[in-house]
Amino acid sequence: MPSEELSDESLVMKILKSIQKWLRGIVIFFFASTILAVVAYRWLPVSVTPLMVIRCMQQVGHGEKIRLRHHWVPLDSISKYMPVAVMASEDQLFMEHHGFDFNAIEQAVKERQAGKRQRGGSTISQQTAKNVFLWPRQSWLRKGLETYFTALIELCWSKQRIMEVYLNSIEMGDGIYGAEAVAQLHFRCKAADLTRANCALIAATLPNPLRYDSANPSAYMLKRQTWIMRQMKHIELMPKKD
Repeated sequence: MPSEELSDESLVMKILKSIQKWLRGIVIFFFASTILAVVAYRWLPVSVTPLMVIRCMQQVGHGEKIRLRHHWVPLDSISKYMPVAVMASEDQLFMEHHGFDFNAIEQAVKERQAGKRQRGGSTISQQTAKNVFLWPRQSWLRKGLETYFTALIELCWSKQRIMEVYLNSIEMGDGIYGAEAVAQLHFRCKAADLTRANCALIAATLPNPLRYDSANPSAYMLKRQTWIMRQMKHIELMPKKD
């Protein structure tokens, strides 16, 4: 009997050690692969994002033709007003914070607790992390991973690079991703030629680009465009990349 008990205990220990080794391998793989991806995207264009794949799958699931317009362009080929417009609309402290605007997060939490209309507290850095590496559906897991990736890109990328990736990957309409695609489809020009008003109108769609259409702006959008243009006066142009 004692020998059988020792044998059982030995087997259990072997299984636990195997599980521990397996989990350690997963953790090492996760950190190594995510850090490598972030470092690589410091220079490489982001050709596809999880959201693009999800939207295409939804279209196929609904029996629709795939709609995917995405044209990567460098930041200096995008209107100088576009970064200003999205900062005015989404994250006015973008150039000052290190990925997180804690005052905005606190305010969003208070408004949610008070039952007021919910608004996001996410910075442009957080939105970029979510767009490039994660999925859109809210969950505590995604929020935790978003925090991790936000810290990584703030550590590895310049503000100019974060803005460049953001403006090239964010959803700006039905099947439209990035400033170049929306400029061509909605304004019949290149992203570099978007006017100050065009940029403010595009930024006005960002809370919900599937609901708000910069090609056919509603009265609400035009009102928001005017507000964004007023805010743009207080935001400096983004410095050129080094």
